[in-house]
Amino acid sequence: MREETEPAPPSCCPLAAHSLKLEASRGARTIVILQDIQQAQQRLRGVTVHTPLVEAPQLRAGPVDRRRLFLKLENLQPIGAFKLRGAYNKIASLSGGNHAQGVAYAARALHTKAVIVMPGNAPSIKLEATAGLGAEIVKVGPSSKERQLKAEELAAQHGYAIVPPYNDEKIIAGQGTMGLEILEDLRQVEVVLVPVGGGGMISGVAAAIKLSDPSIKVIGVEPALAADAQASFRSGKLVQLTAEEVTRTQADGLRTQSIGELNFEHVRAYVDDIITVSEEEIHAAMAQLAASPKTIAEPSGSVAVAGFLFHANELPKATIHAAVISGGNIEPTMLSELRSRNRP
Repeated sequence: MREETEPAPPSCCPLAAHSLKLEASRGARTIVILQDIQQAQQRLRGVTVHTPLVEAPQLRAGPVDRRRLFLKLENLQPIGAFKLRGAYNKIASLSGGNHAQGVAYAARALHTKAVIVMPGNAPSIKLEATAGLGAEIVKVGPSSKERQLKAEELAAQHGYAIVPPYNDEKIIAGQGTMGLEILEDLRQVEVVLVPVGGGGMISGVAAAIKLSDPSIKVIGVEPALAADAQASFRSGKLVQLTAEEVTRTQADGLRTQSIGELNFEHVRAYVDDIITVSEEEIHAAMAQLAASPKTIAEPSGSVAVAGFLFHANELPKATIHAAVISGGNIEPTMLSELRSRNRP
């Protein structure tokens, strides 16, 4: 079941003009600009890793595929995922899943208490890692609304500051530092593929790239079983799915019911398209990535590679591609199964 809500009026202006309009509207709606992302990069120095961007010549759609793919290895961050970037930027500016670990890690680094609201069905590896970083975990049901309401309740009771997972300008700016790093390491990149869940990562990465070089294409990739972002992008209205619908995908980090309103503004301004991948394609991409210890990816972290491998006909015609491996926090049993699949 889908619910649609009206976004801000769309713009028919070219990208540069639309960017100026967005910057001018910051008083009413906080839209991230390049300076915000550059400031976040300075703030994150010495905390997050400038992760490598490595070519993966073994990843091809077939023997005649002449495209080149470079992997942005965010699975090599201290918490095994990109979320540390936004979480630290948000928490430092004040003084579920990988976001929970990012907040817990950042809070510990800044000697601050962290209380994390997480869905009870989050993978045990993420629950345990978050607790291991010293955070207090409060479990709720699978819906995004339940997590939001519980966080607001705890904030009202105890005076906590809420650190949202994606719908926040500091989170977006922090995630955007990935885009700056991609441009620093691969200036000739033509297409960047980014996983889409709540929209924090693609908002930041797309803003960083398009405000630096509008000619580069930014493509979002999400599971077909949780395709709210594609539906929103193509309809021009925010589309919300049910918790029951999005929990069907194995990509637990992308089970958001809707992208955030602020994220949607960035997506409409800076993203060229959003495509979807099947569960079988996600699993196949994971299996290929698991062949190397450095590229091990969880389901959510594999969707961009799945898009490259299986949906070449939906992507812009180009040679140099970059795909974000957003996280590598994979359950040991799943990793074992993937590795056994790779054995001759």
